[in-house]
Amino acid sequence: MSKRVGGWAVVAALTTLFSGPSLAQDDASLLRDLTATIALQGQPCGRVVTAVRQGDNDYVASCLDGHRYRVFINAQGRVVVEKQ
Repeated sequence: MSKRVGGWAVVAALTTLFSGPSLAQDDASLLRDLTATIALQGQPCGRVVTAVRQGDNDYVASCLDGHRYRVFINAQGRVVVEKQ
């Protein structure tokens, strides 16, 4: 029984260790995507440094220059960028 508990502890530790980098990569990709989306909408931003998910396809993005935008998909399926 002791070996099983120890084995599960190792599995849990390795899962935590290896899941961290993939989450960081997803975050970096999301920030790049939001930066591009805001730029394509003609809004000043520079680079998105943080994003908070509000819901499905709905984010509040904070830019390096201090601007904040809500980026979401409206009922018609269009991407909308609203200055906050």
